Amino acid sequence: MGLPPPVMPEPPAGSAAAEPARRWRDLRKRALSAAVLGPGALLCIWLGAAAWTALMTVAVALLTWEWVRMCGLRSRAWPGIAVPVVVGLACAAAVLGQPVVGLGLLFAGFAATWIAAPRLRRRGGPPPPASWLALGVLYIGLAGIALIELRHDNEAGRGNVFFLIFVVWASDIGAYIVGRLVGGPKLAPSISPGKTRSGAVGGLLSSMLVGWLAADWLVPGNPAVLKVLAVAALLGIATQLGDLLESAVKRHFGVKDSSMLIPGHGGVLDRLDGLLAAAPVAALLAFAVGYGVPLWR
Repeated sequence: MGLPPPVMPEPPAGSAAAEPARRWRDLRKRALSAAVLGPGALLCIWLGAAAWTALMTVAVALLTWEWVRMCGLRSRAWPGIAVPVVVGLACAAAVLGQPVVGLGLLFAGFAATWIAAPRLRRRGGPPPPASWLALGVLYIGLAGIALIELRHDNEAGRGNVFFLIFVVWASDIGAYIVGRLVGGPKLAPSISPGKTRSGAVGGLLSSMLVGWLAADWLVPGNPAVLKVLAVAALLGIATQLGDLLESAVKRHFGVKDSSMLIPGHGGVLDRLDGLLAAAPVAALLAFAVGYGVPLWR
């Protein structure tokens, strides 16, 4: 018998051979999480407004909990409870067909939270971050109302939400893949050191390509290519700005993830940051084109 082959030592963590593995170390967890959560979201969109509203109820509850948690407060005690209560009431008004009332509640709650939170300081501790609590009301509330209103359009709601989701996902995936393959200069190193300019370009191009394909699939008939690409690009840019905004918030509070609810992604805020920014833009586009009309027409 010959001698057994020598055991090759693994490359040190900082070597060039280890660099590719380090770049993609979270890919498996991300793929598994997406494979579990993605089909459920798509199914709720397909089933109708009721299923989608139920999903949004769970999502909004988790989002507000994570936001209050990042602010160092509890969502079941004052002043942290203001965020889920105000956002919940505003979204409930939208579900009942009163989005204007919901927006009014949202802005009133935003102002009230900002003014009242310092007067409800924790006993023996520093004053709560009133401006950040109030920002959470608008940040999550506007997106919640927008997503509810988009799907409640019985004629075009399903297609509009599908289009939005596909574009947001394409932006995230394109930025992730291109950023890790190409690398290069950082996009905003003081906010999010991991994001690159190449990733931003890859995300934008991916959102435009997928938006064009999605529009043709959802409403066959040679859609106006330039308009579809412009709408997809606008939503893609909003998605990336939302990602940067959430990174800035986490950097302010000194946390890596909003929570650990989703393996490979951190929290719900980490997963939906782009959608939270793109949803109000999509709702405004849908309002501009009118009820029953695809937002890219």
